[in-house]
Amino acid sequence: MIEVMEPGHHDRVLAITSHLPHLIAYTIVGTATDLEDHLQSEVIRFSATGFRDFTRIAASDPTMWRDIFLNNREAVLEVIQRFTEDLTALQRAIRWGEGDKLHELFTRTRAVRRSIIDAKQA
Repeated sequence: MIEVMEPGHHDRVLAITSHLPHLIAYTIVGTATDLEDHLQSEVIRFSATGFRDFTRIAASDPTMWRDIFLNNREAVLEVIQRFTEDLTALQRAIRWGEGDKLHELFTRTRAVRRSIIDAKQA
């Protein structure tokens, strides 16, 4: 059975599951390319699997993703705002040494990964 979602919910789901990860990947890789030349070569030399995963996503078709972001701007902007608020809360927890908050977040996000694997989406 195919689940039908309301168009607004569908836009938000795609914004969080597809659009935001691409936006984050483009930003992280862009930040790395804006580093000084000697740091850029070190980033490439020491790229671990996490960064390589971001570069794979950031290698997506630039024209297609430009159009996706512009055509879905309301949902994307809404998700970016939410992400920015969550990132600020994470930054605050790190700054204040709130290890319990960090552990709780990482535990919740790990459970999401397990749910994706259990749903055979990985």
